[in-house]
Amino acid sequence: MTGVITESECADANHALMRMGDTDAECAKACVDSHGATWLLFDGKAAWALSDQKAPAEFAGKRVVVTGAVDAKAKKITVQSIAPAK
Repeated sequence: MTGVITESECADANHALMRMGDTDAECAKACVDSHGATWLLFDGKAAWALSDQKAPAEFAGKRVVVTGAVDAKAKKITVQSIAPAK
């Protein structure tokens, strides 16, 4: 699946309300570190929970491709890999 790495406080990848840093990436990292938010993938329509909660930090605020098993009912991806989108 392709989308933007964000977190549960700003699940739609709109960090304007929280603005916990100068960039979307800084805001997302601050929400995870300080507020206990969890990493998500926002595909433009829906937020998807990610099984891997370490690797997404490297891609905070960036458009990526997440490869893995998708559970559409639970809106969850069991992550196999994350790579920058082309």
